[in-house]
Formats: sequence, structure tokens, C-alpha cells
Amino acid sequence: MNYNIRGQHFQVTDALRDYVEKKLSRLDKYFETPVASEINVTLSVTKGKHTVEVTIPLVGVMLRAEERSEDMYASIDLVTDKLERQIRKHKTKVNRKFRQGSGVRSLFREEGSAVSVLDEEDELELVRTKRFNLKPMDVEEAILQMNMVGHSFFVFANIESEEVNVVYKRSDGKYGLIEQG
Repeated sequence: MNYNIRGQHFQVTDALRDYVEKKLSRLDKYFETPVASEINVTLSVTKGKHTVEVTIPLVGVMLRAEERSEDMYASIDLVTDKLERQIRKHKTKVNRKFRQGSGVRSLFREEGSAVSVLDEEDELELVRTKRFNLKPMDVEEAILQMNMVGHSFFVFANIESEEVNVVYKRSDGKYGLIEQG
């Protein structure tokens, strides 16, 4: 694996760099062939919280995880665990869809997961479906509506672009907008 490790507003020490590479190399066991793309790791400290963000671009899927804690090494451990869970969940989903064929399934190794498939499938249970009409509105009104209903996201018809958009509340307390591509 090739790593692009950078610090945001602080210098990444050799010890931190080595620790990140050691922990993320645990993910190698889940792949048939070594990951050819570059793994991007961003380390930052904001208001005493040590944040680690990792993105791993793969064929057909982008793995991304972010964790924050009081200690940078703990954040690295947490983000690695989160990525392992994502890989196992994705592997289970892919294997279920492509039991007979090869396709994307060959990206992941058959063995190497200590968690049973039943545990992973339980996490994918759909428990509710909602249907509603999209009211045309601007982004600011959508944010107000989202806050009014107390949700962390809100789907709406953007009056300016005439497309379906999503506004969401970010972990930093600010807002984000997802537009069709």
C-alpha cells in the first residue's frame, strides 16, 4: 500500500507515520491483490480533539472513515477498526450479490473475517420506508426545515437547479449540500 500521510496544522512525526502505516497494513489481509491506489490519511488537532481521516479509493467503491478522540494513537486505532468493519460489510454485500459470478467479488479475500456473516447482515436490515413530495425550496429554507424537524439531513427539490438535493448537518456543526452529479 502507498500512503499519503499529512498533518493539518501540525508536523507528522516519524513515530506517528510508522504507527499509521503499521495499523493500516492490517487491512491488507482483506484484499486479493495489494491496493494499487494511494491511501490518503489526514491527521489534525482541533480544540484538543485528535482527528484521523482515511480515504481508500478502490475499484467501484470508496472507503472513508473519520474518528476523533483525546489521543492521536487512539484515533488511529478507532479509524482502522471502522475501516475493517466497512470492508467486512462491503465484502458480505458483494459476496451475497455475486455468489455465482466473479465480478467485484474477486477484490476481497474469501477468508480473513472473524465476524460471522449473520452479524453483518443484521446491520443492513431496512426498518422503515417513507414517501413524501419534494417541495421546491432554496438551500436556506431546506436547512431551516431540517432543523425544524430535528433531523441531521433533509431531502428537497432545489428551486434554483430543479434537481433533488440533500442538506445535512456536519459533525463540526456546519452544514453541507449534496447535489446530483
